[in-house]
Amino acid sequence: MFAVIKTGGRQYRVVPDDVLEIGKIDGDVGTIIQLGEVLVLGGDTPVLGLPMVAGATVAAEVLQHKRGAKVISFKKRRRKNSRRKRGYRDELTVLRITEILADGKAPTIGPRPKREKAVAAASVADAEDE
Repeated sequence: MFAVIKTGGRQYRVVPDDVLEIGKIDGDVGTIIQLGEVLVLGGDTPVLGLPMVAGATVAAEVLQHKRGAKVISFKKRRRKNSRRKRGYRDELTVLRITEILADGKAPTIGPRPKREKAVAAASVADAEDE
């Protein structure tokens, strides 16, 4: 099953366990958010929204907030010693799609547990040996 969602003025085709970068949205890292603008629900019997599919949402886990690559805007007027250089970086949110919900259902899958670092576990084992 897949869905076409709209967020930040763009449309994305998503399936469960997809990881995507979208424009920054509110939500703490590790929480589950719901994206409500579902345009199409696909599968055996596709459902097209007019303009949105009623009661359909996509649940996603916020993995991180970050900034995109720097984009440089450089303007030069030749023979006039006039130059302007300006850059910016987009604010992005990285999401993992957990499930696609229809008929107004609530998400059943919670956020994945965080992995413990192996280095920290090794240092704890060394401390116990001494």
